[in-house]
Amino acid sequence: MDLLEAIKGRRSIRAFKNEEVSVEDVERLVDAARWAPSAGNIQPWEFIVVRKPEIKKALVEAALGQDFIKEASVVIIICANENRSSERYGVRGKSLYCIQDTAAALQNIHLTAYSLGLGTCWIGAFNEAEARRILKIPQGIRPVAIVPVGYPAETARLPKKRPLDQIVHYEAF
Repeated sequence: MDLLEAIKGRRSIRAFKNEEVSVEDVERLVDAARWAPSAGNIQPWEFIVVRKPEIKKALVEAALGQDFIKEASVVIIICANENRSSERYGVRGKSLYCIQDTAAALQNIHLTAYSLGLGTCWIGAFNEAEARRILKIPQGIRPVAIVPVGYPAETARLPKKRPLDQIVHYEAF
């Protein structure tokens, strides 16, 4: 699959078939994520893979009732290791670089999933403290996104995108 085709074709999927995603495919997703660029090659990401229905159900509650989470075959929670980033980059590493790095890894997951015929959704709307409690995440590790993964049971529509002439600025804003 052409990369630009994947970038333009990927959509947020919120309905999944009752079909298991293989361990090998989940490992492909996480492997793709770990090849993302990161500040100073610190690689501040951590991944929690959830298949247990009771944990997925608890994540639905933490994610403000986004019920489709429990329909997914697997849920990957992407975390930023603030401690790793702050060791080299201080406050900026903790507050920004680890989030940027984790977002790059997350994008790799979405694009790789699409190339494998899987659907994903980037969920950032969740109670962080509750997710931390459910998943037993230690201090210094911050849950950044919840990503349900499964075989799509829907075809998402093409989103409207702002034209280039509204978003590109040359030499200065």
